[in-house]
This record gives sequence, structure tokens and C-alpha cells, in this order.
Amino acid sequence: MTRKLFFVLFFVIAVCDLVTAQSILGFTPTSASHETEVENKFKSIPTPDEERRQHRIFTQEPHIAGSKRNNELAEYIRDEWKKQGLEDVVIHRYDVYGTNPKSASLEMIAPTSYKALLKETPIPGDDDSNNPAISGAWLGMSVSGEVTAPVIYAHSGNPEDYDLLRKNGISVKGKIVLVRYSNPYSYRGFKALTAQREGAAAMLVYSDPQEDGYKKGKVDPDGPWGPEYHIQRGAITYDFMVPGDPQTPGWASVPGAKRIPIEEAVSAPKIMALPLSWHDAKPLLQNMDGPVAPKDWQGGLPFEYHLGGDRVKAHLKIEMDNGLQPYYVVEGRIRGAELPDEWVVMGNHRDAWVFGGVDPSSGTASMMELTRALGQLAKQGMRPRRTLVICSWDGEEVGLTGSTEWGEQFADELRSKAVAYINVDEATSGPNFHGQAVASLAPMLVETTRTLQDPSGKSLYDAWKATVDREKAGQQSTQFSSSGVANDTLADTRIGSGSDHTVFLNFIGMPVLGLGFDGDYGVYHSAYDDFYWMNHFGDPGYKYHTLMSQLWGVTALRLANADLLPFDFAMYAANIRQFVNDLVKDNEQNLRRQPHPNSDVILSGGEAGAKDHTKSCPTCGTSGTVSSDLRDVQKAVDQFEAAGKKLNESLARKLSTGQIDPELALTLNHGMMQVERNWLNPDGIPGRPWFKHILYGARFTYAHLELPGLTEAVEKQDWPVAKQQAEILERAIQENTKLLEDLMQALTR
Repeated sequence: MTRKLFFVLFFVIAVCDLVTAQSILGFTPTSASHETEVENKFKSIPTPDEERRQHRIFTQEPHIAGSKRNNELAEYIRDEWKKQGLEDVVIHRYDVYGTNPKSASLEMIAPTSYKALLKETPIPGDDDSNNPAISGAWLGMSVSGEVTAPVIYAHSGNPEDYDLLRKNGISVKGKIVLVRYSNPYSYRGFKALTAQREGAAAMLVYSDPQEDGYKKGKVDPDGPWGPEYHIQRGAITYDFMVPGDPQTPGWASVPGAKRIPIEEAVSAPKIMALPLSWHDAKPLLQNMDGPVAPKDWQGGLPFEYHLGGDRVKAHLKIEMDNGLQPYYVVEGRIRGAELPDEWVVMGNHRDAWVFGGVDPSSGTASMMELTRALGQLAKQGMRPRRTLVICSWDGEEVGLTGSTEWGEQFADELRSKAVAYINVDEATSGPNFHGQAVASLAPMLVETTRTLQDPSGKSLYDAWKATVDREKAGQQSTQFSSSGVANDTLADTRIGSGSDHTVFLNFIGMPVLGLGFDGDYGVYHSAYDDFYWMNHFGDPGYKYHTLMSQLWGVTALRLANADLLPFDFAMYAANIRQFVNDLVKDNEQNLRRQPHPNSDVILSGGEAGAKDHTKSCPTCGTSGTVSSDLRDVQKAVDQFEAAGKKLNESLARKLSTGQIDPELALTLNHGMMQVERNWLNPDGIPGRPWFKHILYGARFTYAHLELPGLTEAVEKQDWPVAKQQAEILERAIQENTKLLEDLMQALTR
């Protein structure tokens, strides 16, 4: 190779690398080059040592919502943020219906006597597990009471489990049900509501070693799984009905706010409930009579499980301190240099059931390094274009409380100004990354992961792809659902509830992203989820904490600094089409039961057959069945996708010119921000009006539920409501299609 040819090739390669490095969704080439410099500087600031130091501060003592320690940590965050350079730092107070334990006792009185320990024993080497401030067993929002009754084993405590008991001639009315935490996850609050509806006097819920104990592998202190005495605390709030303070549904519980009686609050349980370790559940299960439990009801304990009858009786007494108490949300900002009234919101909850080694203190430590790095950039004159709003939530564990109250308080302002919300609940319990996003932001999240290095040595993108590929092959299970996630998008676009993103997506209509690393983790919500566990199993070198700070910050900076916000509505349309297709596929039998003489023709005739049918059928068309309405929805999706593709192409061309008029950018960005708001139905989901998003919702188990109003109506075979919901969906899609077309016109003027 000649010297001249070598330099030509070197120049070409260098230019290609530069172009690649400067190509960022939503940025002109010049802006992308500057953004890369900012991101590189930002990524160099967080350190594992500082992550570990912060993590120790937050895991030093138990800090349940409303406790003195949790309130002290709010003040600590406020003071640290001010030192770090954050602005407008304030603590918001919300007077909410909170929950605390007074006492609990459980004693088996027949056929033999056993008094439950109801606490966790210390682990050798883990000094924190000996802390006298560790609470005993309790579940938030349980009612107080006392009962002596037979104990019945009800498996996972879901409705179908009680159906099986009935088939075996077993009633749970007036009895104590013993259920277990289940894998895949089913929210304990739904178990409590189901037991309440079945007429049970109380619910006991335990962690079976098959789910998170020795059947999975080595237990703490020798491994990451739950030991014999670990107790999974938690709340049983019915926040799948209405999150937040049960007495202020839909409005903020600021001091002096109107409050409804707790007896009228739909999210307040009416049943006693208590968690157990498997150590305390074992004597109850071992002494039960009655039919042998089905194979899939058997667990990890070394004996045969039975359904129970009248043989095992227990005395349960619970005293709670439920009532009004203050929760505190800490808010800080980095004011935007150019667009201060456009906000990128970030948050993590602070409250923990005990120490919260993973949940939430790993996320809190990552947040503190995130804010330190952002503050340092601001001090150096590197302000974001848009305002960054960072919040430390309180009371997430009780009912998504702090974020819900803050969101309700500032809902109008957020609907006007917010670009997106980025949630980090647990930063890490292991090395496997999972990212969630509304579909319009999924490509942006995937692109961002290509710029970060995973501790494995791969790019975060490659490590993420390997994780998803592995899970799709059935080699690993996680708490995150990868259902519907294609390899070319990776991001999970099926978003349920159970964390602080809920108010922003489902009530306010903001695009959301959720970030987290996970792994083998069997000490959830127990006293063993602590500093020791993190340093031995979760993230011993705090490298994934550091990576989370970097990823969280870079994602926020890209949204804050983009010339044109990096939304992809063609991707959103493809996602909605999949939602509709899945609805039809999963409910084919229900759809065939519609009161329509030719419903089989609609489902089996294909598009051509459907058109022929519609022409000749007097009940189709504008007044037709749900099936015909779904065809109209699909047509609307096609039009939305076409508009999204055209807008993507036009925006890319505009960005490539490097010249964007500020007024045009304002019009385009505000228009794109409006798309998510347009998915809101002011009347909400039928039966759950607080939840207003027509694309995203959650089942009572917290699991994702797409097209929630329409899906629930089809599953109930409530055809008038299903038709109404299909029409609402179609109108929203049409409205957003028109919005994208208007933005296209603005681009071509």
C-alpha cells in the first residue's frame, strides 16, 4: 500500500467514525458533536467508590415511609443537592393516610401448638441483620383484628386457585388463607383483594423456597437466595384501583386538602394480612389434612402439600397504626439554559421496608451520583438546554404515594411542559439490563446503550441483547417481562404498574422510560436486602451502580439537549398494531361470541371477506360489532404509521441541514410532546377512572395490560363497552395522525 493511499484510507475511516460518533437521534451534526463531548465529560464523573459511600448512607438504618430516619434522609438529600449545585431544591409535604405496625402474633392451636417467630434471625458476618430497629413481620395497610379459625392453603391466592378449592368442596369463608408469593410475580395486594372477596377472615402470605430460596441455589450468607427466616414485607394497598393516598383519589393530599372517609376509599383493604417466612409457614403446611394439593401447587418444602380442612387452626392478632401522617418528596432542578419551560423529569423512591439494599437504595445511590455529575457540569457552564427535574419520592412502597401526590399536584404544569419521565426503582441486583419505554422512545433508548460500556467489556447494547436473547431461549427468568420485545428494538414496550412511573404515564400522559439491572435476588423486601448482600452478591464492585448513573444521565441529557425530540411515532404505530393483533388472538373465542349472526365471517374471511361482509350486513359499518370496529382501528393505525414514517424522514432531513428555526423547533417539539397526552381518555378506564391512558394500563396483579379499557371489556364480553372503547381508541389514533400531518405541513412551509 502506498503512503498516499494509506492516508486516504485513514482519512475516510476517520471521517466515517466521526459521522457515526456525531449521529444522534434528534440532533444536528454540530449539536451531536457537542453532545458527545458533554456526555463523555458526564460519564467520567461517577465513581464506584462514591456509589458505595452513598449506598452505605442509605442502608445504614431501616427507613420505612413516614419514619424519622426516612425523613432525615429527605433532609440529607436536600442538603446534598444544594451542595452539588442543584437549584430550586425544595421538600414537598403531603399529609397522607399512612401505615405502621404496632404488634402481630400468630399461634397454631391445633392439632399441635406452634407460636410463629415472625422475625428474621441474624446472619453471621452481616452486622446489619442484628440491628434492633428491624421490624417484625407486617404488611402495610392491613387492618387490625383478631381471629381464631381453620387455615386453608390457597396456593398463589389468585381467583382460579379458589375455584379449585370450591371444586374440592372447600370454602374459605371466615377462615385464614395461607398463600404464597408467586413466580411470575403477582402483587400481594391482588391476593388480599381476592381473599377479601372470597370472604376469608385473614390472609397469610409466605415465601416458598421453590420461588426464592434454597431450591434456586445457595442462600444468604453463602449465596443470593432467601434464607429460612427471610420475610417479604410489603403493602397490600389496592393501588391498581387508585394509587396514592386512598383518601384523596385524583387530587393531591397537600395540607388541608379535602379527604374522603377511609371507609369509602376503594384502595383501602378491609382484611387482615401478615407475611411469613417459610420457617413459620412450614408447621401450618405440614399439619394440614384434606385433599392432596395439585402438582403445580406443591412447593420446595420436603413434604406433600395438602389443601387443608378443619384440622389446622390458628389464632391471629394484628394491631396496626394506620392514619394521617406526613410524607416528604424532595425536588431539585438544573434549570435549562434555552428552554427552561420544557422539563425532563427523573425519579427514584427513598423509602424502604427495612434497609433497602437493592430496593430502593441501589437506585438512590445511583441518583446521588447522577445529580453530583449533573451539578458539576452545570458549575462548569455546561447546562442542559431543557430543565432537568429530579425527585426523591416517599411512600412508593405503601401505594406509589409520593410520586402520585406530586404528579396530581402539578398535573396541569406537567402536561404543558414535560418531555418524559425516567424512572429508576432498583438500580441493580445483578448484571442483566432491562429497559422499558413507550414505543416512541424505544429506538432512542437502544441507541443510547450503544455509547456505554458494560462491566463485562461489551457495549451495554451488546450485553442487553445477549440478556434478551438468553431469556427468549428460556435460560433465565427475571422480574421484568420481555414479552413482545423484538431483538431489533430490545426495549420492553409493555409497561405495567408497581413503581413511580405510574402517575406520569397513566394519569398525566407523559412518555416514560424505566431502567434497571437485575440478577439472582431472593431477599426482596426482607431485612437481608442490605449493604452486606449488595457487597457480596448484587454488585460487589459497584460497577453497575456507576453504569446506571451514567445511563440515566446520558438518557436524560439526550432528551434535554435534542434539537428535535427523538420520538419515533412509526414505531409507536407498529406497537399499537401488535397490541390490537394480540387482543384479537388472545380473545378469539370471546369475539366469536358477539351477538352477531356472521361473526365467524368477520374473523375468518380475511380483509377481502370482511369488506364483502360489511357491504351486505345491515348491522356493520358505523353501528357494527367490535370486530368491525377493530378493523377500523387497524386502518387508523396504518394511517398513523404512514404519517409517522413521513415525519421521521422529514425530521431527519431537517436535522441533516444543520439549520433549524427556533420557532419551528418549538412548534415541532410541542406538537410531538402532545402525542402522548392525546392517548388519555378523560373518563378513564371503565371501573378505574383514575387510569386514563387508552394504550397502557395494568392488571390487578401489576402485570402489563395493553388497550386496557377495550381488553377488559372484551374479556368480560361486555360488547357495548367494548365497542365504545374501540371507538375511543380509533378517534385518538386519528387525532394523533392529524397532529403528525400538521407537523409535516409546518416543516414544508
